[in-house]
Amino acid sequence: MSFKRFDTEDIVISADSITAPAWSDNNVTLSNFFTKDTQTNGDSGKYYYNIYNKDTSDTTSAIQFSVAFGHVAGSGSKAIDELVPGLSPSTVIYKQYRTLVNGTEEENLKFDSITSDYIYAISIERARFKEKLLPGSLSLSLTNGANTITLTDDSNYTTTTKFSDAGRVYNLVSGSSGTRYNGQGTDGIYGYTQASGSYGLLLPDAGLILLNGLALDQPVANGGLNFSTDLNNTADKVNIIKIVDSITSGSNFQLRSEETVSSNYVFVRARNSEFNYSTNPSNITGSGELRHNIMVDSPQAYITAVGLYNDNNDLLGVAKLSKPLLKDFTKESLIRIKLDY
Repeated sequence: MSFKRFDTEDIVISADSITAPAWSDNNVTLSNFFTKDTQTNGDSGKYYYNIYNKDTSDTTSAIQFSVAFGHVAGSGSKAIDELVPGLSPSTVIYKQYRTLVNGTEEENLKFDSITSDYIYAISIERARFKEKLLPGSLSLSLTNGANTITLTDDSNYTTTTKFSDAGRVYNLVSGSSGTRYNGQGTDGIYGYTQASGSYGLLLPDAGLILLNGLALDQPVANGGLNFSTDLNNTADKVNIIKIVDSITSGSNFQLRSEETVSSNYVFVRARNSEFNYSTNPSNITGSGELRHNIMVDSPQAYITAVGLYNDNNDLLGVAKLSKPLLKDFTKESLIRIKLDY
């Protein structure tokens, strides 16, 4: 075994942005949606639903995202304690996302400067969006009766990226895969009216989509879905079922993930005068001489692996070659090792 210390220029760090389908089985589009009875019929089913890509009896099924309904005053779900009016799961959910986005409990959620007191939250499963969602890849179809709208984010059209406590923020507009549709909205704004604000927000760094309930409740003529959100504060589940049915009927949820993969490139240089003699003990006689005299002036060695050591001679990693590499005084070799993390 032979050792050589790396020079500064032998190690290079690189970072690459990798995009991939967000959904399981390497799918860009999710068109089948399933829930789990034990969850939807349990206590947590009153507040949110987990959505799977396959029937949950299939062992390969996995959670893709979850949905929840939130209202600042607690409407849309039963009170947690009847002695505390307004304290219900829906208000907890709304305030949770309000704090996540705004970083404060003093200001309610705004959609293109319009405040909305109730939201539908779609939280992408962490394993699905990896580091972050890819802006411009969203296409979400929502259906209510005979009416359907498809939503995307406006990342391709904004000149200044807005940031919240949860990272980047983009408005949801009428469109598909980053391309907005023309001709919708009564005031010339793409896909929504000034009275209700945008359809929602995409927060790619948090893997979160917040739908503006006020905009969805707008009449179809105004670009809404006439969603008729139930704000009865004694009702559980009804709004969650409404949004799940809407997504299921739309049968089109496209999304991609994005992550930065950092790589260390290590260049192992074997110059013509280096690593030409085998260090195998069988190649040395008991007196310390080469066993074969021909190897004195015309040695040959085969490089089969490269070990990476620290200053304490601890082996940190091994890179194995696909086939032995012949080395002698007439050859120089450059082996590039890539370490991803």
